[in-house]
Amino acid sequence: MKKWFVTLLGVGIFLGGCAPTIQKQDQVVDEGAEEQTQTGIIPSFQVSEEYYRVLLPYEPSASRGAVVQNINNTLNIEEFETGLMRLSQEFYSTEDYYFREGQLLDSDTISSWLGRQSSEDEEGTLKLNPEIAPGPDQEERPDFIKRHEDSPLYLSHIIEQNYLIKSRDDTVKLGGISIGLALNSVYYYRDSTYTYFEYAIPESEIIEQGKKMAEKVVSTLRTQYADAADVPIFVALYVQGEKSSTVPGNYFASSFADSGKGISKWNDVEEKHYAFNISSEANELYREDVQYFNNFKDEIENYFPNYNGVVGTGFYRDGQLSKLKIDIPIQFYGKAELVGFAQYVTGTIMDQFPDFFNIEVNVTSVNGQEILFIREPGDKEPFVHIYE
Repeated sequence: MKKWFVTLLGVGIFLGGCAPTIQKQDQVVDEGAEEQTQTGIIPSFQVSEEYYRVLLPYEPSASRGAVVQNINNTLNIEEFETGLMRLSQEFYSTEDYYFREGQLLDSDTISSWLGRQSSEDEEGTLKLNPEIAPGPDQEERPDFIKRHEDSPLYLSHIIEQNYLIKSRDDTVKLGGISIGLALNSVYYYRDSTYTYFEYAIPESEIIEQGKKMAEKVVSTLRTQYADAADVPIFVALYVQGEKSSTVPGNYFASSFADSGKGISKWNDVEEKHYAFNISSEANELYREDVQYFNNFKDEIENYFPNYNGVVGTGFYRDGQLSKLKIDIPIQFYGKAELVGFAQYVTGTIMDQFPDFFNIEVNVTSVNGQEILFIREPGDKEPFVHIYE
């Protein structure tokens, strides 16, 4: 781990959010296991308590790029990373901790941990997915399917996040680690003729295997990485949806291993995304919320005939709507028309949704983002931005 000498420079970091907080910038040193030093900056500008301040220059994760290869769509990539940061705030406050991408696990290590177990593995080698026995050259298809469905690939990716804390003697050191394990709800595989198969993994297996893997990861971090031996480790389990899903997956379980300890207790994480347009489950559980969206959708479609569909995604935490995101892909013919549409959508948002809804509306065309609307709970009017 590098040591950081952090200089007093007036630099702000903008990650989105609302009311910024400006704090005095301090000169600090990041104390790690290695003696290497590097000049850096701690931003004094914190745009919101929802976001961590980040040490600059930004240090990419040692495993950067692996997430794109292992996670099955961009929706899952974003939620897997930001969801872990969101859950981590319960233990690492945005006021006291600084964020850094994980520096302990590199791409080779994660690739190895995602591998299948084998009788040929050297002692002490960690591979988390189950071994699958080789089949005969002329294997019958039912036998091939049974071999794979008896030993599916449960784990698709591992993400590490580091949380740094400043002490009284102006040093910044690793104060906590968060680990996310992405698990497959569907196992995709193929045979030698390139015939593809899908296997829906039972939920009970996903939960059982995920918890076992997490315990092994925490134990290995404690014993093989000096920097992780005595710091808290937060671990959370994420399940991916199908490749064709229009909503991301969700975190479903988490555990906090205190300094130097292993996992002792698991907690359920009540989070779920629903596509309001197509989810019968959302309509059953949250009928009123879905109706608000449908009324808005009808108003937009009646006003403007050149729409390509209004898509709504509800994110629920502990059974309550945390955020409603609406995407409107549409074709515009001129700037005046765009302004008129923005004005109409703004009024419709205010008319159709209760003021306690957290809403984000994105209007896009073939040219990219055209309009952004954001209304947080209690706002008398939304923030509206028309892109040039």
